[in-house]
Amino acid sequence: MKDILVRIDNLTKHFPVKAGLLGREVAKVHAVDDVSFLIPKGKTVSIVGESGCGKTTTARTMLKLIEPTNGSVFFDDENIFTMPANELRELRQKMQIIFQDPYESLNPRMTIEDIIAEGMIIHNDFKKEKISEKVNELLVKVGLSPTYKKKYPHEFSGGQRQRVGIARALSTNPEFIVCDEAVSALDVSIQAQIINLLIDLQKEMELTYLFIAHDLSVVRHISDRVIVMYLGEIVEEADCEELFNNPLHPYTKALLASIPSPDPNNKKIFTPLEGELPSPTSPPKGCRFHTRCPMADEQCKRTKITTITNKNNHLVKCVKVNC
Repeated sequence: MKDILVRIDNLTKHFPVKAGLLGREVAKVHAVDDVSFLIPKGKTVSIVGESGCGKTTTARTMLKLIEPTNGSVFFDDENIFTMPANELRELRQKMQIIFQDPYESLNPRMTIEDIIAEGMIIHNDFKKEKISEKVNELLVKVGLSPTYKKKYPHEFSGGQRQRVGIARALSTNPEFIVCDEAVSALDVSIQAQIINLLIDLQKEMELTYLFIAHDLSVVRHISDRVIVMYLGEIVEEADCEELFNNPLHPYTKALLASIPSPDPNNKKIFTPLEGELPSPTSPPKGCRFHTRCPMADEQCKRTKITTITNKNNHLVKCVKVNC
């Protein structure tokens, strides 16, 4: 599969819950369960869902920032999880991450130049005399002046800090970048600027993105393909316009219905989902969404749901859907 840069096979991550004086494991948090998908080169695949659905854990486990419980992740057909430490260190230059909070993700004791140059120094990408020149180039690329490089993070706004975070991610010339809710902490007007910057950089540098978000209007603007997660599982996956125009899973429909309309004359009626989100330590049997689904019956409660695919490469995990 030459067009596929990243392949995720049956990725699983469970966190142990310990209790008692001896710290024995009494339960497991099913953060991510048996997740599989593909990320083509030069494309943007987005993951959406409620807080706690496993979006960020999926991304961080993929990069091996968190140790996986099970499964495999292949980058250019190389298995990241079985790779020796020295090879993984080299590969990390090609895989970077932009974090959610621009206030917490930058070291307040380091100058902007030191923050951006850190990755280059660690991986010995540039000679010392070339690092300052490369930092200047990256600052211009993300829309900041090179004169800012001697300043500290507290001297910048949230949008400017996130631009620094993007420059840091670009410093090792990556092929793949995880955008972990990279715009959710920013004002709406600044969000648009950062999203457009990411799109421009993708075209210019032929980057591949995994974009994690809960704002569906942002996801529609940037994505080629969208994955919907619920309680650690993928419940639907399709090309962006296909998913927004023809949602199949009841959970996806509820998410799309909750998007506010900018037209004051469009008085859309939204019926919120009933019931509480089940505990990830004991997810429901059968379909995990059945406790909140208006279509659920006894079959949904008992049957292990398998993924159905239709002719448009639209994947959905629901026995009530007629593809």
